[in-house]
Amino acid sequence: MTTNDIFTAAKGAMERAYAPYSRFPVGAAIRTETGAIHAGCNIENASYPEGWCAETTALGHMIMAGGGRVSEIAVVAEKMPKIMPCGGCRQRLSEFVTSNAKLHLCDMNGVVETVPFSTVFPHAFDLEPGT
Repeated sequence: MTTNDIFTAAKGAMERAYAPYSRFPVGAAIRTETGAIHAGCNIENASYPEGWCAETTALGHMIMAGGGRVSEIAVVAEKMPKIMPCGGCRQRLSEFVTSNAKLHLCDMNGVVETVPFSTVFPHAFDLEPGT
């Protein structure tokens, strides 16, 4: 397993994005602890705030494939190097990431920077106080 395979999955998903309103295609891929990769793209609609993000699509694919824990995330956008998941997606991802999950920030050529997911979302909303 290399970061190239998860980047390639994210970039391939970005190329399928449905972003006619923002013209801002985004792709994401997540790797589970078992090594499975699930990718997704952003999907917009005319009721602009009602679309969904690439990370959300990738999580949906993971759940439909049987679930798991996310050990790596890669995000790529054609128009913004090192794009970061939005706040909503950070919360969604936090429900599934391992304690040492890595977030790969990409440009169109590959992974530019890798950071621990916990550093970009250290205090997720949790229904269990103290956990």
